[in-house]
Amino acid sequence: KDIQYVYSNYYNKLEIIRFDSNLGKYVGYTEFGVKQANYWNNIPSEIARRRAQRETYCLHNVDIWYGNP
Repeated sequence: KDIQYVYSNYYNKLEIIRFDSNLGKYVGYTEFGVKQANYWNNIPSEIARRRAQRETYCLHNVDIWYGNP
């Protein structure tokens, strides 16, 4: 429960859009990012894919990064 997966897109050092596994959806930070977030949030397979990234990437590697010696 303490693990969070965050996927962000940047352009010119400005964060445009972010997927947060705690929210379970995309959030836009610019006008373009808000449009993209609305588009991607309405694609069930995209949301399922990003939610699965938490399981496959984060939970799989947590023992490697924070394992007990």
